Amino acid sequence: MKKPIDAEARIASRAEADSGFRERLLAEPRAAIEQELGVTLAEGHEIQVHEETDAVTHLVLPPKSKRSEEEREAARTGVASLEFLKRTMHDPAPPIRPPGVNPAAASLSSLASGALAKEGRNSIRRGLEFLESTVAENGAWHCIRFNVADPKIPRHFERPAFISAMCALALERSDEERARALCARTRAYLVDTMEHPGLWRYYRHLPPDLDSTAMCSLVLASHPWIALGRNVAPMLANRDEQGRFMTWMHGEGEPDVVAEFRIEADPVVNANVIAHLGDRPETRDASTWLEAMIAEDKLEGASKWYPDRVTAYYAIARALVRARPALDHLRPALLDGILALRDNQGEFGNVLLTAQAVSALADIEGLDRIDAKRATVALIAPQREDGSWPELLAFGDQALKWGVVGQFAHGSESVTSAFCIEALERLADVLNA
Repeated sequence: MKKPIDAEARIASRAEADSGFRERLLAEPRAAIEQELGVTLAEGHEIQVHEETDAVTHLVLPPKSKRSEEEREAARTGVASLEFLKRTMHDPAPPIRPPGVNPAAASLSSLASGALAKEGRNSIRRGLEFLESTVAENGAWHCIRFNVADPKIPRHFERPAFISAMCALALERSDEERARALCARTRAYLVDTMEHPGLWRYYRHLPPDLDSTAMCSLVLASHPWIALGRNVAPMLANRDEQGRFMTWMHGEGEPDVVAEFRIEADPVVNANVIAHLGDRPETRDASTWLEAMIAEDKLEGASKWYPDRVTAYYAIARALVRARPALDHLRPALLDGILALRDNQGEFGNVLLTAQAVSALADIEGLDRIDAKRATVALIAPQREDGSWPELLAFGDQALKWGVVGQFAHGSESVTSAFCIEALERLADVLNA
């Protein structure tokens, strides 16, 4: 979906110049907007167009906040309250389960490509059946917050919109009916957690952030607020002097997080923002910065929130596809960078990183550079009998200087499973070719 820099201004300009379009816009706003922008807007959201005259002025009020004044004040001051922080989390999470081993994995490598593709399809369906049992009825995916330095610190479930968006983007690769149903439920959850004019926050005691907003916007691209670019201006306003996008969106009345949070430019976050905003003059500096990070081999340790280069390559490859042609010339460098991370077995570390590497290679049209059969077996092998893949560290802040307590991370069996399903879908195309 192509998003004009100011879709509403474009529509107003067209209505001024074309009286026929103006009449259609007033009579059938949804159809007129869809035709003009080349988009399909989500159902269930009414669109009204009002025409001002010399005698009539319309004042449009933003939606009323979903939180009461008391709740907003508690969030604003809650960063200093341990009791409030506890309430941002959900039920305690169970201990991590040991990795599983698929007993049939040993015989998979001898299968022909077509037969292995069928095994991959069975693996996908078992994974989706597992996800159906874990994703909440309202479409919220869960993640687990845990401590990487001290396993004795309690583990907690959390259900921020970011997690749901990240997993839904992975499942969008699948045409399986279960995957489509899960994505539909997830979109409903993201709409329910969206704040005007199309912003999201990770925890309620934190301000809105660009990572959550970009990822959720990618999933909800057909929502009128997103399709009309309502959140573009506040996102573009959140850049530093070098044109890089800052993670946290500080505004009046928002929680006052410490300055350390505000001054970061994370390469993965910037890639996600570029994927949403697309190729436009305002994103060029951020694109140039990412190019330099790759060319100078500076991605290692550059992300505060994503501890592995594979994840950075995965995000940049997605941005390359969605923001064409801005990052197209990075394809050779991305390909070389990803392939250089392979171990002696041709894998990229654990199964989560291998899945992300496979999907990134698919995005940059480089899957022919790896052994698709071997990668498929590597992804199927750790799947448990219940269809799940193991809980692994997906992201987390490793840079905080708060001692052991500050070294937290996030991941879950559901998150790993979503990425593995995405990768198996990409590999199936190669095996069936």
